[in-house]
Amino acid sequence: MGNLLLVVEDEDNLRKMLTSFLQAEGFAILEARDGLQALALWQDAKPDLVILDIMLPGKSGLDVLKDIRAVDNTPVIMLTARVEEIDKLLGLELGADDYITKPFSPRELTARIKAVLRRAVNHPDRAAGLALGPLTLDVPRFEASIDSQPLALTATEFKILLMLAENPGQVFSRLQILERVYGDIYEGYERTIDTHINNLRRKLEAFPDLTWRIKTVYGVGYKLAE
Repeated sequence: MGNLLLVVEDEDNLRKMLTSFLQAEGFAILEARDGLQALALWQDAKPDLVILDIMLPGKSGLDVLKDIRAVDNTPVIMLTARVEEIDKLLGLELGADDYITKPFSPRELTARIKAVLRRAVNHPDRAAGLALGPLTLDVPRFEASIDSQPLALTATEFKILLMLAENPGQVFSRLQILERVYGDIYEGYERTIDTHINNLRRKLEAFPDLTWRIKTVYGVGYKLAE
């Protein structure tokens, strides 16, 4: 049996269609039709990936995502009928690994699932977290600290800092950071990376004893260096 997926969708016909298709693709499937049921199944079964609709009865998908991200980095792909840019960015900012807008083809969703699972498998060392001098990143909890003092980061800021800290001295372009952090190419969003970098810099500079800083390599991108 393949990876265990939790499909959270309140539209019965769509949920059953996705379940049938994904089972045919070799995945094991759990189903939930509301946010509270989704959290209960996630806590009990620990699926490899969650497919999560934003608009759910009882507890919204965004609130479910917040609860998951408070304690774990289980891959999450958001589903929504909304097309507004703010909804997409909000889901990603809260820590979603990818985002797909209805209507979509089951094959496109399957491709996204496989891509997100590959990225998760390619970073097995992350489970234990990462330390770089006094900087510590607890990946399962999405928590950062410097000399044991909490560093308050958004999910996106955490992912960017983790990427840079895993590769100290390596320069990454905006597009590379965007692809790694958001899980796919979101054309036109590259400049949002500058905002996240500026926020990260400000937060890191509040710790003067930290020698690691985010440097700009003009015309290329960013790196974490002493």
